[in-house]
Formats: sequence, structure tokens, C-alpha cells
Amino acid sequence: MYNLLVITDTDSPSNSLVGDISRTGLTFRLGEESVLYEIDDSVPSPDIVLFDLNHLTDNHVSSLIDQCHNLTLPSLGILQKDDVSDFDPALNLDEFILKPFSKDELIARIKQAIFRLKGPAGAQILKFGQLFIDLEKYEVINNGRRVSLTYKEFQLLVLLASSPGRVYSREVLLSQVWGYEYLGGTRTVDVHVRRLRSKIEDPDHPFIETIWNVGYRFNTEVSDLN
Repeated sequence: MYNLLVITDTDSPSNSLVGDISRTGLTFRLGEESVLYEIDDSVPSPDIVLFDLNHLTDNHVSSLIDQCHNLTLPSLGILQKDDVSDFDPALNLDEFILKPFSKDELIARIKQAIFRLKGPAGAQILKFGQLFIDLEKYEVINNGRRVSLTYKEFQLLVLLASSPGRVYSREVLLSQVWGYEYLGGTRTVDVHVRRLRSKIEDPDHPFIETIWNVGYRFNTEVSDLN
């Protein structure tokens, strides 16, 4: 049903989370901090990352959640019911659940976390803060307002936003959006990026980052923007 990655301290004698999740019948794998930093296009990504808040420090969890944001991975915190007063909303989790929990509640929380980050299931929508890119309707919504883009501007935005953090050279962008034989040269890419920025960015929301002497990439931190 879902590919779960559980981050916890398995060495703690008081840790019962593995057993709790096992009893739900859901498929999951355990991982440590390094697992999140090893995920790339060659490794299947989990659908969601579950954090054991009772056996991980807030500082540790915070850095891992930042990595989840970089990878556009939903995050769900699990906390003992008696410790709910210690929950820190500044961790910026997509969702959390209290122990003990049932299978149905865990699945509902997982669905909610995925929905908050990626929108309705099956919908081809890229979401970064208040920027929504609808791949089916060829529509861009930013801060609740529709953004009018040309077809090439839309293609350029989708290519960059589909792989946040990946650096695209001007030559690669030119070949993938315009085709290898386009006569306008790489200057065309710069012009379209400038126009695209003017339509979707403001000083607090720099979605497209220039990599000097190379090209451009989509800012991996924009998913934190509200």
C-alpha cells in the first residue's frame, strides 16, 4: 500500500515502535540518518518518512526533516500520548500521530501527510510552498492567483521543478525544451528564465537559482515557504 521508511533508535530497550507498526501489517523498513542522504534518482524513494519522536532528539529530527523537504518527502512524527505536551510544532512535520494507534488511524495520518505535501492522490501537481504547478491542466497558481505563462515558459518551469536541486546547464535546457537544432542559442534560455522569474518570484521567494557559468536549478528550499 505504502512504502514506509521508519527512523528510530532500535538500540533503546524501551522502544516499542517497531512492534507497533509491525502489528498494523504495513510494510516498512528501518533506516538511519544516512539513508535520507543517499536517496537519489537511482534509489526508489519511500512514500513517507516516519520519525520516532520519543527516541530521537529534536535537533536530530529537525535536520532530517529539512532533508525530507529537500527531497519533497512527506514526514510523520510518532509520539507517546503521555508526551504530547512536549511536541514541538517548530519541527515543521507534515503530520503526527500519538501512540497507541490503530492501523486505520495510521493509514489516515499517512494519507493526510501525503495530501498536504503533494495534493490529491493521482493528481499531477507539483507543490512548492504556495506555488502549484498542474501538469494536466498546464496551469500555475502562485499565492492563490493564476500565473499566465507561455508554453515554453511552462515547459522550462516543469523541467526545473521536477528535479529540485538538480543543476541544468543552458545547453541541456535548450536541447530539452527547444530541441538541439534551435537557432536562438543559449541566450534564449536566459531570456526565458528572466521572464519566468518576473512572473513567479518576489524577493522572499527565489524559486530559480542561477549557477554561475553553468546554468540554473530549482531552489530545494522553496518547499519550506508558506
